Amino acid sequence: MAELATIARPYASAVFDLAKDSGELDRWSRMLAFAATAASDDTLADYLDSPVPAKAKVQALLDVCGDELNEVGQHFIEVLAQNKRLDLLVEILAQFEEFKAMAEQMLDVEVISAQPLTQEQQASLTASLKARFDREVVMVTSVDESLLGGAIIRAGDTVIDGSVKGKIGKLAEGVLR
Repeated sequence: MAELATIARPYASAVFDLAKDSGELDRWSRMLAFAATAASDDTLADYLDSPVPAKAKVQALLDVCGDELNEVGQHFIEVLAQNKRLDLLVEILAQFEEFKAMAEQMLDVEVISAQPLTQEQQASLTASLKARFDREVVMVTSVDESLLGGAIIRAGDTVIDGSVKGKIGKLAEGVLR
């Protein structure tokens, strides 16, 4: 959802700057992940969406998070609740992780292939993506036999569909025009 991403961006940016300045990127990553997971729990999510006062919502979330959040993390949750933005925690986490990866010059890449990639193919693909994006690449691979052949590569906002299934789909679309 573009709207959620747009609304979450200033919060993610602010918390990233705070974490970076304090040298606690990994700590904030863990805190946000824990809070986002807790807030995503069906029971707690329903409570957070209910018309109870913001203070009660904060207390409920902080009770679940316990010692996982430091004082500044707890204050961040309070700010989100006051602004009726607790529902953005998952999106804030996702954007924070993107900012963190950029700062660390890391790029998470997902490769979905029709067949398992060999070590040589993975190494070659990693080197090519590193050169293309000028960043270190962390690759996760999976197999989807429905692709028939080739692979789909997701690197940040970039999607490269080199699958046979994708090419057939593009060809069919072109023929139907």
